[in-house]
Amino acid sequence: MSNYIFSIKTAFLIFPIVAFLITIPFILIEYHKYGSIHKFRTFIIYSFILYLMVVYFLVILPLPPRESVVYKEGMIRTHLFSFIGDFLRESSFVWNDPSTYLKSLCDPSFYTVIFNIFMTIPFGMYLRYYFKCDFKNTCFYSFLLSLFFEVTQLTGLYFLYQYPYRVFDVDDLLMNTLGGALGYIIMKLFLSFLPSRDRMDAESFKEGKNVSALRRITLFCFDFFLFFLSDFFLLLFTIDLWWHVLWFGCYFVLIPFLKNGKTIGAKFLNVRLEFQQSAFIFSILRILFLLFYYIIFPISSTYFFLLFVHRLHAEALFFLINVLFVMVFFFLFYLIHVVFLIKRKQLYYDRWFGVTYQSTIQK
Repeated sequence: MSNYIFSIKTAFLIFPIVAFLITIPFILIEYHKYGSIHKFRTFIIYSFILYLMVVYFLVILPLPPRESVVYKEGMIRTHLFSFIGDFLRESSFVWNDPSTYLKSLCDPSFYTVIFNIFMTIPFGMYLRYYFKCDFKNTCFYSFLLSLFFEVTQLTGLYFLYQYPYRVFDVDDLLMNTLGGALGYIIMKLFLSFLPSRDRMDAESFKEGKNVSALRRITLFCFDFFLFFLSDFFLLLFTIDLWWHVLWFGCYFVLIPFLKNGKTIGAKFLNVRLEFQQSAFIFSILRILFLLFYYIIFPISSTYFFLLFVHRLHAEALFFLINVLFVMVFFFLFYLIHVVFLIKRKQLYYDRWFGVTYQSTIQK
């Protein structure tokens, strides 16, 4: 039982790292598909990932030392329902002695089988509720999940170990599939209390008709990421500054002008920029301002300030304190703009350039 607790604790400790890594892709996909991020959908997706991590770690952990894993007979069990013989042979169960019933439930030959059923019950519930699978597909996907686990064990964690360190058992395939089927049935009890997937989608599309502050921030960061990524590949062919300036103008001015106010990032996130006056001219002025205001100004001012500090005082501690000061200053600089954007929906420079953000999401 302590191994189970260790595996679950490990999953919860690693989950924040995994959640951090998937958050940006998750945000991009949600804005691309729905135009908004539904809070309950987010909870469902992240809890499903946490659940998969827990069951996976239960399958592979704890990892034994590599030198301790040697070839053993009986690591592959292909006889169906062999767990019944194991229970009768290894437990204290005596059919005509009721006093042995309760004690036999605590025997590994019993609770391991029950655990394999319980392990995939949530999987069946998720499949029916969020992924809208029918009973047949739920059983099929539960079987595939179990097969993945058993192959992981059979291959010694994908040949990390020379031999399997856990038993491949066809009974586990049966029990895990049964657990998924039970989860499908149990989920019916909760369907009337939870918002349906269709309702979540409808609410997401409705909210996605407006461009939220987070969606605008995502668009800004995504566009500059795509530009710098593409510019890096351009750098492999030429270091001529004018080619990079030309590509900057094409990405942020020419492409939106030709594509009805959509950059590459805006097209993916279903956003269009509309200008009250000359779109071409004001888009040039706007992007130059944003480039200077959010990127060139912070970087250049940080460089010159730290250069001045370094010449003024050579002590490392003094220099480190000023580095931290600059980091805090610019963190507050960006944070204040995010707060203003959330509260006022429009920043002052948007009014200057007469730009509004329109959602192009379609149900």
